[in-house]
Amino acid sequence: MSKEKEVLLNEDIKADEIRCVGDDGKVYGIISSDEALEIANRLGLDLVMIAPDAKPPVCKIMDFGKFRYQQEKKQKEAKKKQKVIDTKEIKLSVKIAQNDINYKVKHALEFLSQGKHVRFRVFLKGREMASPEAGVALLEKIWTMIENEANRDKEPNFEGRYVNMLVTPKK
Repeated sequence: MSKEKEVLLNEDIKADEIRCVGDDGKVYGIISSDEALEIANRLGLDLVMIAPDAKPPVCKIMDFGKFRYQQEKKQKEAKKKQKVIDTKEIKLSVKIAQNDINYKVKHALEFLSQGKHVRFRVFLKGREMASPEAGVALLEKIWTMIENEANRDKEPNFEGRYVNMLVTPKK
């Protein structure tokens, strides 16, 4: 379990009265926390606070070790199923030759064919910062070369010393 979602167990539960539910679904009703702890000890299980904000707080008698194991197992399964998006970055300059643009676009098309996202970054040096439109114009030029194989995820935008554009592969 994560640190921010600490679960109160057994003696840590300070509420006077709690609504208690058994592991098998048996409802014990509203009883004192000492009485619920006694029932849990008798069954060899833990008293776990499920809903601390409820009036009265809801606790469940269960095997906490088993519960935590199942939660971790669910998290690992969810992590396994999620798809990691790989983003490749291609850096450019405003004063780039056409042959170099063709070379960078060729690489971008390879990345897109592999299903990767591509971020184009135009670095602005010195006086180029005064006119970031030159970087936007360069990215628009590149976009016309790759628009058949890609979707534009983000329009060219100015961030610090860079003009960025993100493209994703077409489905």
